[in-house]
Amino acid sequence: MALHKEIYVFDGDKPKKAVIRNYHKEDFNELIRIQREAFPPPFPSELLWNNEQLTNHITLFPEGAICIEVEGKVCGSMTGLIVNHNPEHPNHTWSDITDDGYIRKHDDKGNTLYVVDICVSPPYRKLGLGKWLMQSMYETVVSLDLDRLLGGGRMPGYHLHAKDLSAGEYVDRLMKGELRDPVITFLLRCGRTPVIPVENYLEDEESLNYGLLMEWKNPFKNRL
Repeated sequence: MALHKEIYVFDGDKPKKAVIRNYHKEDFNELIRIQREAFPPPFPSELLWNNEQLTNHITLFPEGAICIEVEGKVCGSMTGLIVNHNPEHPNHTWSDITDDGYIRKHDDKGNTLYVVDICVSPPYRKLGLGKWLMQSMYETVVSLDLDRLLGGGRMPGYHLHAKDLSAGEYVDRLMKGELRDPVITFLLRCGRTPVIPVENYLEDEESLNYGLLMEWKNPFKNRL
């Protein structure tokens, strides 16, 4: 099911036309460029998207491969896969569940859309593109009748407080509004809710290798 959504984003009070759509092979160079801009050195270059990963995204689960253009220029992307998630066993690593970004474990019969990556070019972050991408993935969850969107968020502010707070205590302070985290606070503003901090979720010095598992539940699914 192809996605094509026309919207306006705002640079201050100035509206700019934007399009959210599925990305294609012709977009690969732009997507890799955006990753380089968003994750400059010392971020390891081998962890940026490569052509094989991107090819898998558009082949195995094209509905989960979306990008956003502003005035015709690709400025951000978001990628997901479907997994069969058991909420009673939430612990996992990003590497394992996403197959290191190759999504070869994608399961059409699964119950959860799992976020592999969201990336916005730094000069365009003030336009709120990340929220629009997230909203579009929520719509995909509803369209495919899945239970939830799920993903682990980095906790880059945690290293500043780890001497005094456990990962769980850090999240509690975030939820009370006593602290702010660049990634977790953004995801909260996008409608995601915390599930559990996961130890050794990904290699990330600032997060001390923690990731906060966060979800968005499909509001149209029957619940007890």
